[in-house]
Amino acid sequence: MTLDFPGADKLVASLDAAVALGDDRAVTDALRKSLCELICDEEVRLPACVLEPISDHYARRELYTSPEHGYSVIAMTWGPGQGTKIHDHSGMWCVEGVWRGRLEITQYELAERDDVRYRFVPAGTIEAGTGSAGSLIPPHEYHTIRNPSDKAIAVSLHVYQRTMVRCGIFTPEDEAGGGGWQRRGERLLGTDQVN
Repeated sequence: MTLDFPGADKLVASLDAAVALGDDRAVTDALRKSLCELICDEEVRLPACVLEPISDHYARRELYTSPEHGYSVIAMTWGPGQGTKIHDHSGMWCVEGVWRGRLEITQYELAERDDVRYRFVPAGTIEAGTGSAGSLIPPHEYHTIRNPSDKAIAVSLHVYQRTMVRCGIFTPEDEAGGGGWQRRGERLLGTDQVN
């Protein structure tokens, strides 16, 4: 799938060049650099629909899937206060850039696993602003994302190693404590319509 928006060819060419490097670390480093440059490039303007939040969940809009390299590009629109639970990327690398607004990203490390139960420890929280980008490479892929604003939307661009159709979502066993144990469930990921 490819959407037509100003600078789409430039965005795809830059991402293709980064992904062609092959090695996960080299690819994600190059993608982070490319996203930071593309976000600031006035020739690249994402479709207007990515500025439209959805009231009951953050929006996921597919912008491109590479037929040659297999990576996919998803624009996410975060309404005020919208966010995720702790989740993983099912073993895929991902590079995320903040296109507009601010996002609070908390990374978690797996402290302990007991069959189907997981316990995490926070490994740091950053508030990322427009023009910044970060990456997740398994096994360091557990995180949450949240729009900390109570008024403004945020938009992020996510480049996934492959089309991400599911991820693991972690839910606390006991809201009142429970020793911090969480259970992993699978969440099928859809995309919201692009106008």
